[in-house]
Amino acid sequence: MSEWRPSASIEHLQQRAGLLAQARAFFAQRQVVEVQTPVLASHSVTEPDVQSVQVPGYGYLQTSPEYHIKRLLAAGMPSCYQLGPAFRHGEQGRLHNPEFTMLEWYRLGFDHHQLMHEVADLVDLMLGPKPYQRLSYADLVGDAKERPRGALDLAFAEACEGLTPGRFFITDYPADQAALARINPDGQTAARFELVIDGVEIANGYWELQDPEEHRQRFATDAEVRQQRDLPRMKVDEAFLAALTHGMPACAGVAVGFDRLVMLAVGASDLSQVLAFRGA
Repeated sequence: MSEWRPSASIEHLQQRAGLLAQARAFFAQRQVVEVQTPVLASHSVTEPDVQSVQVPGYGYLQTSPEYHIKRLLAAGMPSCYQLGPAFRHGEQGRLHNPEFTMLEWYRLGFDHHQLMHEVADLVDLMLGPKPYQRLSYADLVGDAKERPRGALDLAFAEACEGLTPGRFFITDYPADQAALARINPDGQTAARFELVIDGVEIANGYWELQDPEEHRQRFATDAEVRQQRDLPRMKVDEAFLAALTHGMPACAGVAVGFDRLVMLAVGASDLSQVLAFRGA
């Protein structure tokens, strides 16, 4: 007989509902507007380390609402957030599920330092207040020059797992790991941060890059890396670039793995303990 019961306990699901309400109240108090963007769209991200779920004849399940929210910002939307499903191909494990809940928000006029403070405020609300430490990427992995990206990623993941117990903001990523963040004035590091709590990566944030031509260059680099790795080719989202050309206001944005945050809040050790039904 097929197992029909939820993977999470009813108690954890009720706690999850309370945390969802807390998050929405947090943003309402700060006048950050909730938005809903497409879960299924014709384009998806080019980033080589993120694999999209393709839906033949329709496009892709979105890995993040980032492109669509930035189009809203370019059209005049104030600071806003989305709290809903996102999808990534091939991600399965204690801390991964192909379908997951992402909390992503963008603050007009903020840089990444200001946004880190707001992330800490939200986490303190949901998990209770505790101190935060800041470490640079180099503090974790040492000198990144001339080391293969795969080796760096493994070293970084292992170092993050070792950051327990505690709450740590990791900053100053190498410029070639900027993704869609600005480059710092030093020209060597990116205006990007991650939050690691008790060894679990929770949030990834940027002081957002605005220049459409720099975006196009980074997308071209992504395409080269994808070809080298024999990954599917991803078409550039021209509507996103058109929005940037029109003009996206200066802002900082962050994506939070909401399921992981819930897992920590209820004292669970696996995402299956906080998801109503674990995906395949």
